[in-house]
Amino acid sequence: MSTPSRPPLDADALAARLRSDPQAAFAEVRDAALHGQVGAQLLLAQMYMDGKGTARDAEAALLWYATAANNGDAVAMNMLGRCHELGQGAAIDLALAAVWYRRAADAGLDWGMYNHANLLATGRGVAQDRRQALALYTRAAHLGHAKSMNLLARHLEDGLETARDPQAALAWYRRAAEAGDFRGQANYASIVLQQGRIDEALHWLRLALAHGSPAFMAHIVPQLAVSPHPRVRALVEHPAD
Repeated sequence: MSTPSRPPLDADALAARLRSDPQAAFAEVRDAALHGQVGAQLLLAQMYMDGKGTARDAEAALLWYATAANNGDAVAMNMLGRCHELGQGAAIDLALAAVWYRRAADAGLDWGMYNHANLLATGRGVAQDRRQALALYTRAAHLGHAKSMNLLARHLEDGLETARDPQAALAWYRRAAEAGDFRGQANYASIVLQQGRIDEALHWLRLALAHGSPAFMAHIVPQLAVSPHPRVRALVEHPAD
């Protein structure tokens, strides 16, 4: 006699339970995952990776990402690639990371396209293929992926694997900026600053500085500190202003 299927998880109820009783939420997700619910398998992997409702366990996270990925979940495919790229739950294996990123990309996931493109662009885990990387960045950008928009703009600005097109580059930098990519915000600001649109540049630079990664900040702050524009220098001299 077959086991009755378990009702799908109620997202709102689960979110409330995560706030009030994380361990109970974890148990509920684990039960759903064991009953074959692919969304629950992905969520369980994330809970193991983040240590939500349970002790952090990267190896268990990897196992459940693999389970969901093999059951067709594109986000899990991408996250499994990420685990293999960064060595989370297993030794670093860039070739295997590329396999899973490609599967996520082939399934239509923008993050899979972006991550696979990054490996192709640098020749990590795969033969270097910058043209194919650009094709993937372009696909992801058209799907609304902000980081890919910025990289597509960079290719168009510098004529990398495509003809130079400053106007198209500016448009993509703006789209990346509007979509929240801090590098896109800084790049767009740099161009409009050169055009004398100082107020607009300051707006985007403030956003970039508010959300940039430590590596990005280490790069951009010294540049802004020697800007010929006093109002730009003031952003890093008096960052609270």
